[in-house]
Amino acid sequence: MAPFITYPTWIFLVMLLIILLAPIVLRRLRIPHIIGLILAGLLVGQHGLNLIARDTSFEMFGQVGIYYIMFLAGLEMDMGSFRRHGRHGAWFGLLTFSVPLVVGFVVGRWVLDMSIASSALMSSLLASHTLVTYPIVGRYGLGKHPSVVHAIIATAMASFGALLLLAVVVQQQRGGGDGWYWLRFLLGITLYIIGVAYVFPKVGRWFLRRNEDAVTQYIFVLSLVFISAFLATRAGLEGLLGAFLAGLVLNRIIPHGGPLMGRIEFVGNAIFVPYFLIGVGMLIDVQMLFGSWQTLWVGGVVVVAAIASKWLAAWCMQLLTGVKAVDREMMFGLTNSHAAGALAIVMIGTQPDVNLMDSQMLNATVLLILVSCIISSLATGNAARTLALQTNETERNRGSYHGKCLTAYAYPQTVDALTQLSMMIRNPHIPDSLMGLAVSMDDDPDDVLRINGQQNLARARDIAAAADVTMSTMSRVSSNVASAIVHTMREVDAGEVILGLHETPDGKPAGKLGFVTQDVLSSSHREVLVVRLQVPPGTLRRIVVAVPPMAEYEVGFYKWLEHLCRIGEHTGQLMRFHTCGNTGYYIKEYLQEVHPTVRHELELEKGFGAMLLRLSEEVNRDHLLTIVSSRAGFISHTAAFNTLPSLIARSFAHTNVILLYPDQYGDPQESLSIFAPNGQSVTQRQLLFEQWLNKLRK
Repeated sequence: MAPFITYPTWIFLVMLLIILLAPIVLRRLRIPHIIGLILAGLLVGQHGLNLIARDTSFEMFGQVGIYYIMFLAGLEMDMGSFRRHGRHGAWFGLLTFSVPLVVGFVVGRWVLDMSIASSALMSSLLASHTLVTYPIVGRYGLGKHPSVVHAIIATAMASFGALLLLAVVVQQQRGGGDGWYWLRFLLGITLYIIGVAYVFPKVGRWFLRRNEDAVTQYIFVLSLVFISAFLATRAGLEGLLGAFLAGLVLNRIIPHGGPLMGRIEFVGNAIFVPYFLIGVGMLIDVQMLFGSWQTLWVGGVVVVAAIASKWLAAWCMQLLTGVKAVDREMMFGLTNSHAAGALAIVMIGTQPDVNLMDSQMLNATVLLILVSCIISSLATGNAARTLALQTNETERNRGSYHGKCLTAYAYPQTVDALTQLSMMIRNPHIPDSLMGLAVSMDDDPDDVLRINGQQNLARARDIAAAADVTMSTMSRVSSNVASAIVHTMREVDAGEVILGLHETPDGKPAGKLGFVTQDVLSSSHREVLVVRLQVPPGTLRRIVVAVPPMAEYEVGFYKWLEHLCRIGEHTGQLMRFHTCGNTGYYIKEYLQEVHPTVRHELELEKGFGAMLLRLSEEVNRDHLLTIVSSRAGFISHTAAFNTLPSLIARSFAHTNVILLYPDQYGDPQESLSIFAPNGQSVTQRQLLFEQWLNKLRK
């Protein structure tokens, strides 16, 4: 019977209403929205009310949806966590692949009386899984949690192993392949992985630096995903593995929490992923599943074997590593759901030239998809809520809160870079923590500067809104720009202010700070970042930090260190600290205790001035050089700071630079109040910071 609705406009309207209403209705029933979308697909599909048909649009959008899920899993993975938990993730990947593999073969061979080849194909089906419930983890902000990282690594390993076994079984069933075939197969996979890992980051950085249009950037990234998926299929793998690899290699050039990341997540979670879930629901034929006892028996055996084996793998992982029960539940929830991989395996198995599976196994697989997705949604949602309540990340980051992050805009060409930088260093756990300011002179007769300033603020708000971040803005008219900035800092309780580095008309460093920056530094003891960014922050390849001797004795030491760590987390790039004396010890301890996933290196230098001269030959155009400076009269101030602007114009004009002036409260002449054991003076506030760090160590 033909479906009730055939007009494309009405079909799309029905889909939008389902995506809109299903989560709202089922949320009141405490049913995860993923289950709601699958059940809604069952209801409106040809096996339910037959409102709409599962035509080619569902196949296309559904394919994009599963690619999107795998792409986001790779894109949102914290690479520091990947390295830190990679060994345990590999163990879990081995378990969640091998346990279902053995169980599936035993059940297929001796319970369902299948052939050896059919049992091997069934074991491949049970060993694979899909991260259908990963969006639940994303909503709770747990993408960096160890159990989530373990599950993502395990997904890549299990999917790769299952699809590799599928290729071997199918090739043997179709007549076998000689040694040359398997050599070409392995060579193709190797070349594909090396090619994508090497080419995509370079092409991505090159394109994103030269194109700032939001739509262009999004289409470019999506094109890379499908190029990687296509190349994966040509290499003999499944496209979803290609999408996952694309997410991994693009991870470091798309800043987490940035506007581009926000657009990627929004479009996927709003359209493509729901289309995939609804399409899965439309495959379910309840009448056929319960039409005969034989079909119900096969389906029940497959469902029990798949779910039990995945739970057994998570339980074995708990025994090996000693993790908590909630971590086991999270790993089980993420790796239990079967969708695209299982469907692809059974569809290939039912092809005439393969003929290893029949219609009963197809129906059993559809039942497995429904039941496993429901159980996974419940398990993942429950574990995510528990972990979100247990985590102390919010309270830990509150310790680094020192008011709003204020950005002063002067030139249109710097708006994008300064806004993205401010979104990186702000405290995401504090509401309304971002503010933009534009100051125009009161002797501007045609209001040209005021109009330009308002346009800059509108542009900054749009960039922040694209990343789902609210930015407050203020336009002021004053006879003194620096005075207006300082007064705004006091009015809104700004903890730090970001200013642009003074440049010549041709865009080169002017060799001096400029009157505005000098006046802000002398009138305020809050943290000031003087910035010159030639490339978007997301395309940086390394962060080099030059730290002067005795920087640890300044009251703003841990604050600026926290800000730089946030930049490192967002970009995923290596942070190389060049320090003098004992400063490196404090930096290393803070990173290990508070930001263990940030990639970092420490190099001990003999002198600060010689360090800067040597760094001029080390940093490149795609590096970010951060020079931690100091106001005159404070502990870490050295004579080298007096010539920093001219040094930047002479030796660092080719790279990205941040001159960072830490918090330094009180009158400079009164800040040397207490003597440290090494004979140097420290402030009372520094001792409070050291007491806080000692508590953190314990």
